[in-house]
Amino acid sequence: MIPPKKIQMVDLHNQYLRIKPEIDRAIQLVLDSTSFVRGSQVEAFEKSFTDFHDGAFAISCGNGTDALQVAMMALDFKPGDEVILPVFNYAANAEVLALLGLNPVFVEVEPTTFNIDANLIEAKITAKTKAIVPVHLFGQCANMEAILEIAKKHKLHVIEDYAQAIGAVYSFADGTKKKAGTIGTVGCTSFFPSKNLGCFGDGGALVTTDKVLAEKIKMIANHGQRVKYHHEIIGVNSRLDTLQAAVLDVKLKFLNEYEQKRNTVATFYDAALANVSFLETPLRSKSSTHVFHQYTLKLKGIKRESFKAYLYNNGIPSMVYYPVPLHLQKAYKIDGLGEGSFPISEDLSGRVLSLPMHTEMDEEQLLYICEVIKSYQG
Repeated sequence: MIPPKKIQMVDLHNQYLRIKPEIDRAIQLVLDSTSFVRGSQVEAFEKSFTDFHDGAFAISCGNGTDALQVAMMALDFKPGDEVILPVFNYAANAEVLALLGLNPVFVEVEPTTFNIDANLIEAKITAKTKAIVPVHLFGQCANMEAILEIAKKHKLHVIEDYAQAIGAVYSFADGTKKKAGTIGTVGCTSFFPSKNLGCFGDGGALVTTDKVLAEKIKMIANHGQRVKYHHEIIGVNSRLDTLQAAVLDVKLKFLNEYEQKRNTVATFYDAALANVSFLETPLRSKSSTHVFHQYTLKLKGIKRESFKAYLYNNGIPSMVYYPVPLHLQKAYKIDGLGEGSFPISEDLSGRVLSLPMHTEMDEEQLLYICEVIKSYQG
């Protein structure tokens, strides 16, 4: 079989070409103004992002990792405080905790949704626990209703890392619906180029329904100042470039369309790969919509590296998110937590594989990918 055309994990070039006039115009306005830091486009984007989140206050920053750090600084966490987070996860959360002198408390994830297992959280809470950080992995929200109940009971903050689930909608048992990022105390997201809403470099944002907290976040991200040269609290330098804000304000208008396209791709994969014996397609949560930042398979009874090489040799890229859970990472090892401590996460790390997923995929590419997969002999 010959690939119909080059297949990419993410096709940012063709996505750009589809909206090139709007993007180029927005960038040119910034170039003409030469206001590259805190230009008017930053405020305009923050307003658009606030509207997107149904009125929750949006504050932009330099990147998604900064967003997590600023959130924890704004909530006055102190060295030695404990923060609960999923062990199957990118390192950014653990990295921020280490930088702030906080102690990570890892929790196992659900084998089906890949999100933190809410049933295991309460047993990890101590007098030092200050927050739970659910990471909405691959595009759908964690079990937020249960997490919020636990947080309320123990007077904990909930910091949502929703960088992979922007636009996902969570439904509570009473019918209430909330967008990812607006459910907990504060939401943190990244605009890394490959994200569902990505800029042309680094960028991030925080959202919260708490006006006082929003003001504090804004100050911290700007050197702890409300008025220039008047530093009220200790802060950091974490600003979204004007150029990136201009790009994001354009792309935000297309986000719903992008997510519909991602769901179309996912639905195609679901149907075409449903009966392939050596893999499991992603499970969609009943309480959250899925925006498919990644389309992640679980392989069964085959060697991942051999299958990955087979796909590569047939012109199909793939990625492993994440090959090493946090408790086995050299930088974040904790005494007493070795191999076998989190069997589900360790199992997932050994057999997950993500297929190409982006807004520019066409049916010819999808047919080819699925036919190649179904032809694998192992």
